[in-house]
Amino acid sequence: MSDLFTLAMPWWEFVLRAVVVYVVVLGMVRLSGKRALGQFTPFDVLLIVLLGNAVQNALLGEDTSLAGGLLLAATLMLLNYAVGWFTARSPRVERMVEGEPVVLARSGRVFIHVLRRELVSKADFDVAMRQQGCADISEVELALLETNGHITILQQPKN
Repeated sequence: MSDLFTLAMPWWEFVLRAVVVYVVVLGMVRLSGKRALGQFTPFDVLLIVLLGNAVQNALLGEDTSLAGGLLLAATLMLLNYAVGWFTARSPRVERMVEGEPVVLARSGRVFIHVLRRELVSKADFDVAMRQQGCADISEVELALLETNGHITILQQPKN
């Protein structure tokens, strides 16, 4: 029972491990593209579960104590709060963390190379068009892949 609260390494090492893992995983998520954030498939959910398991040892090392786990949880929550706080107050940090919207189509023309680069299938784009009331690409004035992974379609003005 005494091992429940005995840390296997100094408290600051838990904090350092949490900061490093948080920053690296955040960077990896940003590099994986907007689609991964906004349109979860079963494969994306599996990736999240496996990612959590993969970084577990990097966070905990040899420690299995309750205190270590709680310290890590508190550190990660504090880091998440701090990133949100800075993102809400700095446009530069917001662009760095969340990215910027990407133009997928304009004036009735879909940019297939952009769809591929952003990992958005033509079928996903077509679904977004139908959901927003566009029957044909000629009706699209502008289509944006938002920073949250959703596709926004602005229709051509109706005469």
